[in-house]
Amino acid sequence: MNILILGGNGGIGRAIVDECLNRYPEATIHATFRLAQPEEVHNVVWYQVDVTQELEMEALSQRIPKVDWIVNCIGLLHNEQHGPEKNVSAISSDFFQQNIMTNTLPTLLLAKHFTPKLKLSASPKLATISAKVGSISDNRLGGWYSYRASKAALNMALKTLSIEWQRSVKNGVVLALHPGTTDTHLSKPFQARVPEGKLFTSQRVANDLLDIIENSSPENSGKFFAYNGEELSW
Repeated sequence: MNILILGGNGGIGRAIVDECLNRYPEATIHATFRLAQPEEVHNVVWYQVDVTQELEMEALSQRIPKVDWIVNCIGLLHNEQHGPEKNVSAISSDFFQQNIMTNTLPTLLLAKHFTPKLKLSASPKLATISAKVGSISDNRLGGWYSYRASKAALNMALKTLSIEWQRSVKNGVVLALHPGTTDTHLSKPFQARVPEGKLFTSQRVANDLLDIIENSSPENSGKFFAYNGEELSW
């Protein structure tokens, strides 16, 4: 089995790399990083990639001869200049576009350049970490415009891809996954408001998400699942 993990040096991504090594010791794990080269690990092949750049994603697809599962763990919630917007007056066009480029576009580039390889697998799966705040029907608090919009767009992209795969990829599964609030750099500024027992370790999240991916079937394709297996509304 060949598994590709985007953002394999991030909090959730690295935990998924480690959990895949534990669960599938005979698999080859392909994982990407952007800046800092992770330490070498047996059965893990690392690639330096800017996933927002199509030429780099195309080149990555040419370097990986076989793939069965793809898990995209890359996400942006804040940077050094901007955090989630509390109101519309805080909108920055640059930050909005950065959210779309990071949270939405890479999954479409993955689908474009890796679908031909996934078609060769007996059990092809593409899963991307989304977020419950991307659910339009669940939006009760407002705010967080750029992040919400980019995750809602991601969810639409995944749903649309699942429909195309019904016609073109045998046994294909496309999933949007909500990991819950995970103790990573992405959530650090917001952890004080997390209810007790709802801040999860990245190891727990990796286990939960891989359970969902592993047990998913074509009947689940195009659905939005939380870490506990609950199906979320769009």
